[in-house]
Amino acid sequence: MDKFLRVERTDFSQHWKPKVNQVFVFLEVFEREGGIQSYIKDIFQAYLAFNEPFYAEVFLLRDSHCCSNPFESDRLKFHYFKSQSPQLGRVRITMALLSHLLRRRPEHVFCGHVNLAPLVGLLCQLLGIPYTVMTHGKEVWEALPTLMKSSLQKAAQIWTVSRYTCQVACTANNLDPRKVKLLPCAVNGNIFTPGTKSTVLLERYGLTGAKVLMTVARLWSGDIYKGVDVTIQALPQIAHVFPEVKYLVVGRGDDQSRLAKLAQDLGVGDAEAATFGDRVIFAGFVPTEELVEHYRLADAYVMPSAEGFGIVYLEAMACGVPVLSGDADGSADPLQDGKLGWRVPYRDPNAVAIACIEMLKGDDQRCDGQWLREQAIALFGIDAFEKRLKEQLLSCVKSS
Repeated sequence: MDKFLRVERTDFSQHWKPKVNQVFVFLEVFEREGGIQSYIKDIFQAYLAFNEPFYAEVFLLRDSHCCSNPFESDRLKFHYFKSQSPQLGRVRITMALLSHLLRRRPEHVFCGHVNLAPLVGLLCQLLGIPYTVMTHGKEVWEALPTLMKSSLQKAAQIWTVSRYTCQVACTANNLDPRKVKLLPCAVNGNIFTPGTKSTVLLERYGLTGAKVLMTVARLWSGDIYKGVDVTIQALPQIAHVFPEVKYLVVGRGDDQSRLAKLAQDLGVGDAEAATFGDRVIFAGFVPTEELVEHYRLADAYVMPSAEGFGIVYLEAMACGVPVLSGDADGSADPLQDGKLGWRVPYRDPNAVAIACIEMLKGDDQRCDGQWLREQAIALFGIDAFEKRLKEQLLSCVKSS
C-alpha cells in the first residue's frame, strides 16, 4: 500500500481513486518526424483524455525545451535531455532518471524504444520497479545485442504494434510471447477524411486528368524497403492499361536522385504517353497539416514495403483511398490480412502492377471509399486506441 499513500479526488471521477504515478522514457519525439513519433504523440493525447488518475513524468532524450510540445500539463510533466555530445546527453538523462526513481518510486516505467531498454532495465531492476518496453518493427526483427535482449526478456511487459513484429521479435530474441501486448497504431478520423481533389494541387503536380498512384515515405538510402523503386518499375506495365497513370511520391531523402534516374532509365512504355520523368512526380516534404489534401489526390495508395505496422495505410484508408502493401510484414494488421487492401510479394514489380491495375479499375469492394473508411476507423480510430492503451496501463498497475 505504500505505493498509494497519496489518495486524491480528481476532476475526472465522482469517486476517490489512488493517484497512479508512472514514468515514460522516449527517444527524440519532437525534433524528428516519422511513424514512431506520431505513435508516441497519440499515446500522449490518449493519456490526457483518460478519466483514470494517471500522472506521468516524461524523460526525452535528444529533445530540447525549444521544441513545440502541446502535451505539457498537470498530468504529463516533460524533462528534456539534448546535448551536442550524445554521451553527455545519456549521462544527464541517466542521472536524472535514477534520481527520480529513487525519490518518487513510480508504479511503472515505460521505455519507448529498444535502444533505451538497457538503461531503463538496469535502473528498474536495481530498484525493483516493473517496466515495459515498447517496440515498433524492424528494430527488433533480428537478434539484438546481449544487453538489449536481456532487458526485453526481464521486462514485465513488451508492447508492440503488430502480430508480425510480435512473432518475429519473440523468435529472434527468445522472448516470452505471453508478455507481449499489442497496441497498434491509430488514425484520427477527424483529420484524415475523404474529399474532392484539390485543383490547386492537381495543377501544381501536373495531375489533371491522371490516374494517380501515391506513396508517402522517407526517401533515405537506408529505407529502400519502402518500395518506391519497385512501384516505378511497375509503371510501364500499368501504363499499358492506364496510359494516363502518374505516380506522386511524397517525402524527402538522399535516395531521391537514384529514384529519379531509375524513372528516366525506364523510358516510355507507350509512344503516346508522357515520359516517365513526367509520370513520376517528387513532391518533396509535405507538412502533416497538408497531407490530407495530398491523400485525396490519389486513386490508389501504393507502398509494397516491409513495415512494422504502417500508419500511412490507415491514413489513406481514412481518406477513402484503396491501399497496397507488402505481404510479409506488419501491414497484415491495418489491411486485415487482405480484407481491406491488396497485399503483394515484397519487391515484385509484376505483382505490384497487376494489383495497381485492379485498384484503378475500382471493381473490388476494397475500392469502396466509404466502406474502407468505416472499417479503418472502427478498428484503428482514436477511440479504439484509447481503449486499448487504458486497458494496458491498468493491467500494468494491477500487476505492480
